[in-house]
Amino acid sequence: MPPTTLRPYQVEAVDAVEHEWASGNRRTLLVQATGTGKTIVMAELARRVASRGGRTLLLAHRGELLSQAADKIEKFTGLTCAVEKAEQTCLGTWNSVTVGSVQTLMRDSRLDALAPNRFDCVMVDEAHHALADGYVKVLEHFDSANVLGVTATPDRSDQRDLGEVFDSLAYEYGLAKAVKDGWLCPIEAQMLPVTLDVSGVSIQAGDYSAGQLGDALDPYLDAIADAMANEGLKDHRTVVFLPLVRTAKAFRDRLCERGFQAAEVDGQSDDRDEVLSDFDSGRYNILCNSMLLTEGWDCPAVDCVVVLRPTKSRSLYAQMVGRGTRLSPATGKSKLLLLDFLWLTGRHELCRPASLVARRAEVADRMTKIVADEGGPVDLEECEEAAETDVQVAREEALAKRLHELRHRKARLVDPLQFEMSICDRDLQDYVPTFAWQQQKPSEAQAHALEAWGIDPDVMDAGKASLMLDRLSKRKAAGMATPKQVRMLERKGFRHPGTWTFDQASDMMGRLAQNRWRVPVGITPTTYVPKEEVAKEAIS
Repeated sequence: MPPTTLRPYQVEAVDAVEHEWASGNRRTLLVQATGTGKTIVMAELARRVASRGGRTLLLAHRGELLSQAADKIEKFTGLTCAVEKAEQTCLGTWNSVTVGSVQTLMRDSRLDALAPNRFDCVMVDEAHHALADGYVKVLEHFDSANVLGVTATPDRSDQRDLGEVFDSLAYEYGLAKAVKDGWLCPIEAQMLPVTLDVSGVSIQAGDYSAGQLGDALDPYLDAIADAMANEGLKDHRTVVFLPLVRTAKAFRDRLCERGFQAAEVDGQSDDRDEVLSDFDSGRYNILCNSMLLTEGWDCPAVDCVVVLRPTKSRSLYAQMVGRGTRLSPATGKSKLLLLDFLWLTGRHELCRPASLVARRAEVADRMTKIVADEGGPVDLEECEEAAETDVQVAREEALAKRLHELRHRKARLVDPLQFEMSICDRDLQDYVPTFAWQQQKPSEAQAHALEAWGIDPDVMDAGKASLMLDRLSKRKAAGMATPKQVRMLERKGFRHPGTWTFDQASDMMGRLAQNRWRVPVGITPTTYVPKEEVAKEAIS
């Protein structure tokens, strides 16, 4: 059976993973937003491995994820899967793909029965779990296999930690890009006027204690239900995430008292499948759950998500919101409404709607303020653009102050921060070192190369140096202004000359030289724009 038709970014993801393996990075990471078909990418990679006579093991921590993965792999590739779970085993089977429970495979008796070279490829679903002892043990046993870790949105801190297990990041396709490309629906965030004080909730295992959250939320359930009723949410298909089963049931009752058709579902519900089916058919318009639906459940018709389980985990937050980001042509859904609240925690690391799209904390903070000030739904993509502009202005003001203080330092070399701001390069501005080699000082070769370009290498790490050298090379090929040209023009007051072409910069410097390095009459540097607009995408 031929493989399913992949979306363009899925093709790019598959090719990028194989490129990393071929380059010697045998343990690589794939980041794809919830709802963009991570399993399909894994299925295609498994098909390619099988076509070369190899075997693939797909690891997961929940039985539902294994079943769903096996079903999708068979549907999209025609490959049936063996199972390593409880009494089931792949021993004696002919299948080229095995789905396995990490809880089962981590047992010595299971690993001893499987040769270390049995699998050519090991894939880890929900790879943010890969740091757990069970996953580490299984990966060490099959140490000759190529490894792929797949996750939706790891935190920046998680990504650094994942560097202990993975050698590289092969490909990233985030939520914001998926929305922009039309594969996921736009998200509007709205802050409801309910102040929830959970400042006394302790942290357990790196996140807020679920038990204490339930106790802290109890006094606010009536106010939250009133706020939702006042917002006219009865026309929405809504999923509410809460910390405890008892809290979910209590909130369901509050909603029903206010005229909502609300239901609750949990892991112990005997009628779970029936409730989910009824919600899917429209019998209920609100579904309350205690984190049961974060993984392995899809209902594209969901057009409103309420997060009443504050969390520090960006991955968990994205999984909750991801229940509502899928497109739904059948219902004509045009957007997802994400309801936020004013959480009083005393901790700035709490995930908010801005955490889904913002790449930097300062932008997220500004977005959160914009949403709070607006009072109504705010499109997250538009909000991010406005926040980026505000932050950019603040950065430029801070940069001007810094440059004033450092004007006598290394006059011969260009400050890299000044240069990346001038060329308006977000990849350089947003860069965060992930792997150990990136966090080291630039090599001698990198330092010499940067100085030859006129860039000061002493204020960056090796990863940033590599990215800067790559960008400089691409800029030269695209005929863009050099760092030295940029520095000279900025000294004369021109704004963002890094976006000019080499010829545009040379022309202006020639005019300056002819005028004894004074700005010619009729030119205002702060507002001057070259005759031909430079496309920034030329070097992306």
